[in-house]
Amino acid sequence: MNNIIKILLLEDDTILAQTMVQILEQENYAVTLVNDGEEVLEATYENKYDLYLFDVNVPLLNGMDTLKLLRDAEDTTPTFFITARIDIESTLKGFNCGCDDYIKKPFDIDELLARIQATLKRKNPVIKYGDITFDLLENRVFKEDKEIALGNVEKDIFSLLIRNIDMTVNKSTFFDYMNKPSESGLRVLISKLKKLLDLNITNTKGIGYKLEEL
Repeated sequence: MNNIIKILLLEDDTILAQTMVQILEQENYAVTLVNDGEEVLEATYENKYDLYLFDVNVPLLNGMDTLKLLRDAEDTTPTFFITARIDIESTLKGFNCGCDDYIKKPFDIDELLARIQATLKRKNPVIKYGDITFDLLENRVFKEDKEIALGNVEKDIFSLLIRNIDMTVNKSTFFDYMNKPSESGLRVLISKLKKLLDLNITNTKGIGYKLEEL
């Protein structure tokens, strides 16, 4: 996965959910699928996402009530409601809950992808770290405004570090993005990033690596 833009998908229709996951992953998005609102709350407690795609009519907590809880907790992640209900009353209620857009079922895949791309661009997912800039959407790394040539796996490893500054990322998480996972291979990748970008990356023996906060 190149960009590691993380999407949380709330959809209880198994066939539709599997189709959406497949399409989104083909576009290099990392997708977490959940079936009900309570699973959303658990997932967002443990992870940070770049976009939420919520079906409205799902078990336990519906999409609107789930989003209202997230917004009350000051979660500003862009959110699309995916629903067959698109009447004025439902639409207004959704926007009042804090959604950013609506996708009406059945929807056109190209339209969905275009809206996702436009929303992510508006959010400008760029992380700055000293003189380093990482554009998550374009998957490009700059140091002192000069682009640094990194391979896809190197970018993925760097993305995990910079998105979790001052937090130790477990070795197994890095392994998920490596073609041939191994501790020695990971050490080589970390060493190369340290040298190319002049990063202060520390090793917690037996656990993982951490990009130290500036």
